Amino acid sequence: MTASDVCPALEVRYGMLGGCGSDGIFDAASFGHLLCLVSQSPKILSCCWISRHSTSIVEAPAVENEEEEVSDLPAFREFTLEQLKKATSCFAVENIVSENGEKAPNVVCKGKLENQQRIAVKRFKKTVWPNAKQFLEEARLVGHLCNHRLANLLGCCCEDDEMLLVAEYMPNNTLAKHSFHWETQPMNWTMRLRVVLLVAQALEYCTSKGCSAYHDLNPYRVLFDEDCNPRLSCFGLMKSSGNGNIYSTNLAFTPPEFLKIGIVTLEGVIYSFGTLLLDVLSGKHIPPSYALDLIRDRNLEMLTDSLLEGKFSDDARTELVRLASRCLQYEPQERPNPKSLDFSLYGKCDIPHSYLLENVTYHIRDHVPCTETIHVSGIVGSPTVFARRSLSYLMSDSPQEALKDAMQAQIISPAWHVPSYLQASALFALKMENEAQLALKDGSALEARRSKSV
Repeated sequence: MTASDVCPALEVRYGMLGGCGSDGIFDAASFGHLLCLVSQSPKILSCCWISRHSTSIVEAPAVENEEEEVSDLPAFREFTLEQLKKATSCFAVENIVSENGEKAPNVVCKGKLENQQRIAVKRFKKTVWPNAKQFLEEARLVGHLCNHRLANLLGCCCEDDEMLLVAEYMPNNTLAKHSFHWETQPMNWTMRLRVVLLVAQALEYCTSKGCSAYHDLNPYRVLFDEDCNPRLSCFGLMKSSGNGNIYSTNLAFTPPEFLKIGIVTLEGVIYSFGTLLLDVLSGKHIPPSYALDLIRDRNLEMLTDSLLEGKFSDDARTELVRLASRCLQYEPQERPNPKSLDFSLYGKCDIPHSYLLENVTYHIRDHVPCTETIHVSGIVGSPTVFARRSLSYLMSDSPQEALKDAMQAQIISPAWHVPSYLQASALFALKMENEAQLALKDGSALEARRSKSV
């Protein structure tokens, strides 16, 4: 398979790389098709993911047909109370899926609509949302989000003093269940890295859409879908009460500034992400103050789940702890920017090559610079054309050619971070791991610089 075989509309200009070829164009529609092919390619993805048919929560699942926006979900709608009563058998006890059952502050029930779609219904206590208009406005705002990293909000109900949210149902329990109450075996190291990476991407997506205040981020908010992929619950994007001053977790895990001002901030969400990192690493819910003491004493063994039995990377563990300590800084301004969390994980941890390729695809779709032809040092072309062609070469198992195009894209647009990540992906495929790590580091620095300038 050649680069032009990946997409019929793609015609490469091999003359730019010193070879013989033909002139051509790569339009936006073709690029979108190529990205879909890259994310669907079993040839690339199978190198480190197990088959979907043998997937379990403890192992990292295969990812197929992933796109940033979810296109097959129905539009956000308002349900009637009667519809939701019928779907949940009048909120029957046997349908309650809240971690604390009927004792939960706001009970969540599973149900099934008439079209057989499975749903999760969150039923608020009547006293916590006295303003129905405010509830509907916030629900509609969250309902506009639609992403494969989220358990998406499908609708709401505001009727007879009842306030309810309706979301996609995730059948494979929560991160808390699989971290703290495992029944057979603990999650392996790769799956743990995948969880924190995809949660970071979910937070980045929400922030980019103007919904940066995620309330009470904790392991109970991370759910697993039918394919065992981790998703962030949309319920955390809605306040637990009209005034938003409720934090359901222990105060020891609450961001320091929340105790002072009673408002969820973006920096507070990053603090909670730090506690989540520690939960995933340790398999326990360790209070941040105690964890920071262990970090200062370099006692990483106490922060590591003994059930991993040494099956993890020491360097990756060190970097996870370092990132967690940055997220848990007392002063909010000293915590990292959420936009750089996922690439911080890529740049510092041993996340498999195909995860990197998936993430490059995700970011090249969102952060493509101008596409006009640029003349630099005798090179004629657009950086995005080289980047796209580099992706097609990676798709066709041609890492050397992919590396050349990624380097050309970097020459034309040196401030763009994506060529560095493409180079890293190609270098990993070429078994040049030290050089790949350097490219990742460069990409992370460029991404961080870009985030600060936005």
